[in-house]
Amino acid sequence: MKSTREKILETLLDKPRSTINELAKAVSINSISVRHHLTSLLLDGLVESEEERHGVGRPHLVYSLSQKGMEHFPTRYFELTSRLLDQMKESLPASVINRFFTDMAENLVKDYEKQTSGYSIEQKLDFIKNLLQKQGFSVGWEKKDSQYFIFENGCPYYHVSQAHPEICSVDQTLISKVMNIPVEKISCVLSGDSNCVYCISQETLEGSKL
Repeated sequence: MKSTREKILETLLDKPRSTINELAKAVSINSISVRHHLTSLLLDGLVESEEERHGVGRPHLVYSLSQKGMEHFPTRYFELTSRLLDQMKESLPASVINRFFTDMAENLVKDYEKQTSGYSIEQKLDFIKNLLQKQGFSVGWEKKDSQYFIFENGCPYYHVSQAHPEICSVDQTLISKVMNIPVEKISCVLSGDSNCVYCISQETLEGSKL
């Protein structure tokens, strides 16, 4: 059975800009309970609110799914993305496809090059952590002896990457470019591991300018 929270999200998917009373009617609970759930969904970043005015009188709030909330219903995106990649692979050689993903990651990093200039390795790792979290990953890093490890959990691209593993190169390229040094991937969920792990070795650090 679906939770009230899920019912509210599904209602907003079908009927964006709904009021509290409209949501209460749609999910068959009272408006006070809807308000409580919306407060939680707003805090989680799944829903956003906006004032809407109709004629004379005080404006009222309407609610819609945020971008994060839209991504809570990923099936249609996975299907579309997979079809697009299938079509690309039928039309283009593998080398072009691989370069496409590398170029995409490099273009993403260009927006942050000035921001991370002069950062220490730990500051860059924190920057990468925040960047990947915004993309839907659960990310952490730690230093063990003389090595740094970056851990990715809950890959938002997992279902697509099962058929198109080239997608995995995006994160590795992005991390390497932000760090400005090569980063080795030592485990991957597509290989049956519990998470994806990247390693920066002592030899790499000694050969870099960080």
